[in-house]
Amino acid sequence: MLKFLFQRLIIYWQKWVIFRFANPRRFLSIVPIKFTGAFITGLCVSLLFAACTVNNPTNTTTSANNSTQTKASVVRIGYQKSSILLKNKGFLEKRLQPEGVSVQWIEFQAGPQLLEAMNVGSIDLGNTGESPPIFAQAGGTAITYIAGIAPSPAGSAILVSKNSAIKTVNDLKGKKIAFQKGSSAHYLLVQILEKYGLKYSDIQPIYLPPADARAAFVRGSVDAWSIWDPFYAAAEKSANARVLIDGTGINKQGGYYLASQKFASQQPELIKTVLEEIQNFEQWADQHRDEVAANLSSILGIDLETMQKSTNRRKFGLIPISQELITLQQQVADKFYELKLIPKEINVKEAMLTPEQYAAFSPKTK
Repeated sequence: MLKFLFQRLIIYWQKWVIFRFANPRRFLSIVPIKFTGAFITGLCVSLLFAACTVNNPTNTTTSANNSTQTKASVVRIGYQKSSILLKNKGFLEKRLQPEGVSVQWIEFQAGPQLLEAMNVGSIDLGNTGESPPIFAQAGGTAITYIAGIAPSPAGSAILVSKNSAIKTVNDLKGKKIAFQKGSSAHYLLVQILEKYGLKYSDIQPIYLPPADARAAFVRGSVDAWSIWDPFYAAAEKSANARVLIDGTGINKQGGYYLASQKFASQQPELIKTVLEEIQNFEQWADQHRDEVAANLSSILGIDLETMQKSTNRRKFGLIPISQELITLQQQVADKFYELKLIPKEINVKEAMLTPEQYAAFSPKTK
């Protein structure tokens, strides 16, 4: 009975966590006393479970070292708007249904929020840009890189308003620039400043998630906005935005698919299946760009012309985790530490697998 009660409370707690990270504004509007009550209840249950564990030695046995793990019955995938079509097409569901595995999708505004949810065990895997895993690893999140994403350098940019006096990158000195902290847009800005001889301390960073950054940009509360597609394309169309500079010639890597260390160690066969189906989808999307744009236009409520622009500057496809990618990712980590934006030096290889392990589940690429 206690075990059943605890399992139900865990499910409710996970739903609360998903709500917290996927809906930050609505979370902040919840009456504080409700949160306090939930917290106290959760704490009491945790103490009860801890007491039960002490009296029941069999509960201390972990399954992480069990080599005969059974396949999970559900895979929980975190995604962002840029990959919403993978969810809506249902390719993964069709592939996994015969194996008795269902798919649960949870949307996040950006990579940092997605990996926060992974840290607390609310999702199993998801995709982000190159920067969120660095901040997550520095914060102690147990993640594993499982695949690389082809770079789309033209799909990210620093935007200014059309009537802005900012004409060159050097004009950004002293200006307020909005972006999601710990995101690919953050690193893009760092790279661009460095390329043009500016220091990070020369600008005023305004840390905002995409929706809030757009609002601040439209109000004129910030001077520039570093952002990625489809937010970038939408801002060009309807937010009076002008491209100051994009990532062409600057971005050398795309993003990554990541899994929790627990999921990666226990479910390699399931990861293999998921990655194969993602790669199949990516290849289909690359050959059906007009259909991709039309579908995304309908799903996201963004006009077709904007989605065509965003889709056409995107490169589709997964790429294997190679030594070159590891080296590039370590450079990202070193740069953020140099700028004192993460609290400690990290070794990205600690979140990587061996070449043999990657070969066992990495999908074939062209």
